[in-house]
Amino acid sequence: MTAAETYYPQEPTAPSVTTSAVPGPQSLAAIEALGQHFDARCAYFMVDYDASNGNYIVDADGNTFLDLYAQIASIALGYNNPRLIALLDTPQMKNALVNRPASGNFPAKEFDATLQKVLKLAPKGQDRVWSGLSGADANELAIKAAFMYYAQKKRGGAATPFTDSELSSVMENQAPGSPSYAVLSFKRAFHGRLFASGSCTCSKPIHKLDMPSFDWPHAEYPAYKYPLDEAANAAANRVEDDRCLALVEHLITSWATPVAALLIEPIQSEGGDNHASAYFLQGLRDVTLKHGVVFIIDEVQTGLGATGKLWCHEHSAISPPPDLVTFSKKCQSAGYWFHDPAFVPNQPYRQFNTWCGDPARMLIFGAIGQEIQEQGLLAQVNRVGDYLFGKLLALQKLYPDSFINLRGKDRGTFIAWDLPTGAQRDSLLKLLKLNGCNVGGCSDKSVRLRPTLTFEEKHVDVFIACLEKSVQQLNA
Repeated sequence: MTAAETYYPQEPTAPSVTTSAVPGPQSLAAIEALGQHFDARCAYFMVDYDASNGNYIVDADGNTFLDLYAQIASIALGYNNPRLIALLDTPQMKNALVNRPASGNFPAKEFDATLQKVLKLAPKGQDRVWSGLSGADANELAIKAAFMYYAQKKRGGAATPFTDSELSSVMENQAPGSPSYAVLSFKRAFHGRLFASGSCTCSKPIHKLDMPSFDWPHAEYPAYKYPLDEAANAAANRVEDDRCLALVEHLITSWATPVAALLIEPIQSEGGDNHASAYFLQGLRDVTLKHGVVFIIDEVQTGLGATGKLWCHEHSAISPPPDLVTFSKKCQSAGYWFHDPAFVPNQPYRQFNTWCGDPARMLIFGAIGQEIQEQGLLAQVNRVGDYLFGKLLALQKLYPDSFINLRGKDRGTFIAWDLPTGAQRDSLLKLLKLNGCNVGGCSDKSVRLRPTLTFEEKHVDVFIACLEKSVQQLNA
């Protein structure tokens, strides 16, 4: 039996949409009621999570959709997974939920065992973890760790005490205690909506309007020609990589304040599913080492298997490994991985908060990882991804104007393409819902696929039929 058959014997075999519009009347009424005391303007539809099963999500009107968006790429195993539900009956989960430990001061006696399960999932070269609450929080924490590490090196190492000037000036938000350091990120990047992460985000104005921002540089992320394996495109893409690497080094050496860290997504997800080549990522590692800059990989959306490896940057075999790797979404937890003990602050309470993450979510993270390994889900993602990409290539030949820059080959089910305009993309997403598939977009005109790790060939066949019907309607 396959993983999906084991988990979800009652999973629907096909979508079913009975309303003439999505959201339907029941969803619309519920959204309106919710909107009286909560900002519900972003709701696509109201969900009946009790009725949702496996790779299918059910709305308040009883419509059943094959879900290729999976809670904005954050559901790893599908809806109502029995292995995760079983965790609710364990004493560890009861303690984590009911007594919610303040793990920095009062860690549960089983906390190290929880961490050991999580550490089995660490990227190659990483053997330490610090936990957070969300993707944006993970990136904020990693930036903070990078700044403390960078300042500590400049000061002379962990044994060097803080000066009286540092201790007094920091209380006035002034240097030298509050130094002016920068994080270099990339145009079209998305790292979160908080303050440091917001300053690194550069995908859509709406993400950060009216928020004070740090004066930090944004480099250019390579824009490749597809398909990647065509000789002319490969040559042009290498030129593009070298151009962007030169710009990164120029910004590091010329920015008005020292660049302490570089933060990058191996695939820019919100910004349009823009892929970074292994050559580019290794070039960044070389540049950051050359200039003493902390190298942070943001794996919030790309992490935990969707690209066919546990961590997307592992496709690139970066050497030496990144300094910090952030995670969230499919992990159902958040935080950053690291390996150099020097990233542990030189004094306690510097990287600290009440809960130091969430032990309940870390328990789920460990359980998800165990299922990925025991069920062979990485192999499945690669197999299904190849099958899905092949089907999309066939559609691209039939409808080339509706499948521009198809990308994600050999990256599991982490696949995207463009439409000619944003209006056409939005119309296609609407048609897909009416035909029974919940699919998301990114950037201005891209469609992105983010199914669970239990997505199988049978689900691909349902999706492709729905997609072709929707494209035909779009082009009619």
